[in-house]
Amino acid sequence: MKYQRVLLKLSGEALTGGGSEPMSADVLDYLADEIHAVIRAGVQLGVVVGGGNIFRGATGAGRGIDRVTGDYMGMLATLINCLALADRLDQRGCPCRILSPFALPQATVPASAENARRAMAEGRVVLFAGGTGNPFFTTDSAAVLRALESGCQAVLKATKVNGVYDRDPHKDPSAQFLPRLSYREAVEQRLGVMDLAAFSLCLEHDLPIIVFDITQPGNVLKAVRGEAVGSLIDRDGAR
Repeated sequence: MKYQRVLLKLSGEALTGGGSEPMSADVLDYLADEIHAVIRAGVQLGVVVGGGNIFRGATGAGRGIDRVTGDYMGMLATLINCLALADRLDQRGCPCRILSPFALPQATVPASAENARRAMAEGRVVLFAGGTGNPFFTTDSAAVLRALESGCQAVLKATKVNGVYDRDPHKDPSAQFLPRLSYREAVEQRLGVMDLAAFSLCLEHDLPIIVFDITQPGNVLKAVRGEAVGSLIDRDGAR
């Protein structure tokens, strides 16, 4: 294995499976199987799930909701998603633990570097709920923060396409696939992979990002093994 401890970033929208409901039972089962395969391979894994399938703080203003309040609502949405994913993992006998900056002692433990590292070392999937615990930060930033806190060697960002393109491949068939690029290139070209705060943390701490297609079975494990899957974003890029 190239990586022994990684952070998987899932969007909230990934749980919908393209349907109209906030979550798809089939998608939850699929994701739980993919995650369980990584744990069975002996890799330590943390997961950050977004909450956009339920609520986005940034769009709450259009409904007359204060941005700070909306962001907290979005953070609570991530907790709902983590509970759903934890349920599926439990059904498979895959040990997991939900860490949250918000107190829910019946179902979570406090989010801390110590709790995350201990749970991962015990072979548990660590589900990070609640984002960073602060408004105005995306779950991409939360993913990088939790990865650094827990000593992860890479962030695996799950998407619906097979990596990074110079343009949206869904809108432009001539979009060029970028197998490797640097943090600075991703920011300067405004490729929309992650926000500036997330990239800044990755650059400062030399934390690689692998952007890959989560809809292809086995891709998570392939990324962990270091196989050619998706796009790699790191300090050096393609040079």
